[in-house]
Amino acid sequence: MNKIRKASSILLCLAVSASLLAACGSSKDGEGSKGSSASSTTEGVKKDGFPIVDKPLTLKVMSQDAGKADWNTMPVLKEMEKLTGIHLEPQLSPIDSFATKKNLMFASGDLPDMLYAADLKPAEQVTYGTQGILLPLEKYIDEGYAPNLKKILDEHPDVRKSFTTPDGHMYALPFIDTGAVWYRSPMWYNGKFLKALHVTQLPKTTDELYTFLKRVKEEDPNGNGKKDEIPLTSVKLDDLRMYFFGFWGMYDEKIYADKDGKVHYSPQEEGYKGYLTFMNKLWKEDLLDHETFSQTPDQKKAKGQDNRIALFNDYYPYFTLGGEPSGDNPLMTPVQSEIPGTPVYGKHPGMSANGTFAITNKNPNPEATMRWIDYLYGYEGSTLFNQGPEGTLWKYKDKANHVKEWLPVPGGGDREEYRGTITPNFGILTPGIGDPEVSKGLRTDFDDWIDKENKEKLVPIGKTPFPNVYLTNEEQTEASALFSDLDTYVQQMEAKFVTGQVPLSDWDNYIAQLKKMGSDRIVELYQGAYDRWNTGK
Repeated sequence: MNKIRKASSILLCLAVSASLLAACGSSKDGEGSKGSSASSTTEGVKKDGFPIVDKPLTLKVMSQDAGKADWNTMPVLKEMEKLTGIHLEPQLSPIDSFATKKNLMFASGDLPDMLYAADLKPAEQVTYGTQGILLPLEKYIDEGYAPNLKKILDEHPDVRKSFTTPDGHMYALPFIDTGAVWYRSPMWYNGKFLKALHVTQLPKTTDELYTFLKRVKEEDPNGNGKKDEIPLTSVKLDDLRMYFFGFWGMYDEKIYADKDGKVHYSPQEEGYKGYLTFMNKLWKEDLLDHETFSQTPDQKKAKGQDNRIALFNDYYPYFTLGGEPSGDNPLMTPVQSEIPGTPVYGKHPGMSANGTFAITNKNPNPEATMRWIDYLYGYEGSTLFNQGPEGTLWKYKDKANHVKEWLPVPGGGDREEYRGTITPNFGILTPGIGDPEVSKGLRTDFDDWIDKENKEKLVPIGKTPFPNVYLTNEEQTEASALFSDLDTYVQQMEAKFVTGQVPLSDWDNYIAQLKKMGSDRIVELYQGAYDRWNTGK
């Protein structure tokens, strides 16, 4: 988990941007003090400049917590309180138990004033928005309380459209990074194995990939005289599935729209059969790790540290192989299969799939809250919450052009670990933007190498799998029930097909069962939602 947190933090710190809680509170002359509904208190709230409010305000914020430091003493939050006049009263839950706490909060009605790093799924936004528990936010955005956010939404109308529910409201805010590429972490080759096997051109077809993996198994590329190499490893196929699906023309693990706007359910596509056939071939020839369905992520990484893995998934290759960041272990080039038009790549949509911030009906001052959160959608706020106050971990080298440089870590130690003690923006997806300006001067050669690999190998074949669409309450209830059974069945059958417990000759029976369980209805529901989104209705 710590590696995951560091991964997300490194990216969010330099290329992305996040934010923190959100805030403000205090009602005018006691208005809204009962908390039954938010009052429209605008007196004493500035639309520009700081502090945001004339009198100090306190609001309760519920969020996930990476557990690095007390939010009440974090320098970033103290700095933000001085700037805005808004004090936050955090109600925190560990990352692993946040979803449970969030569900209990909605069920009990014991609401905070705002939700931060809230991971609000589309169904939650629709359900609790239409019930009046979450406030519509577009009013405050369009009335001038969120100039940074409004500018982004005006420049990227798809973001607004993708976070507007069927009833015409925005109940949650996304994390926005229009330059993002990875939807899931990608696949990497072990550079030492490539050198040992004198591979100068990475595989470009599934046949070439098979040949390479076969060589790994037979030619002792780690040079220890043992046949202990693992050509391809995984944890339950969940880490590699989406990347590999692209080899057979599928942009996502479940639902995607092709270039003509036709919606597909991946587990019943012909390309999925091709994927299963290939993976079964690797399994039978011991080219796919036979501990794939039983090992933990840490066990997988241990094999990488032991220099036994040729091809693997991770956020960065050195997280699995060890060592320092470098360009020695190349990003996997997606390979072409027997399916025409392949490979393809499911590219990040440029915004979070789930909502990262919301205001509840207990909030006495949504206008001030919107001003608070809007700061994080601009350069200054993004810098503060990602990198901390100037003079702690960084300083300006050329302030006029936003060029920064790193300072030594106070007391030594790991920069990311220390950063986690000064800002809540650590290990959780928070509201904000991915602004390249924030990391000017702080980027490393490794960051530039990653960008180059993405630009060459993924961007040319990339497309967002599916827009962030909303189903109606009735549709969502039906889809959730169908997916509950379908997901379990598909996952079980994937393992059985790959390991040979069920032969691929049973494919037609498998498809018949999917259709019986409602797979075609899933396509129908999401085609309707896509068409509504596409026409702006």
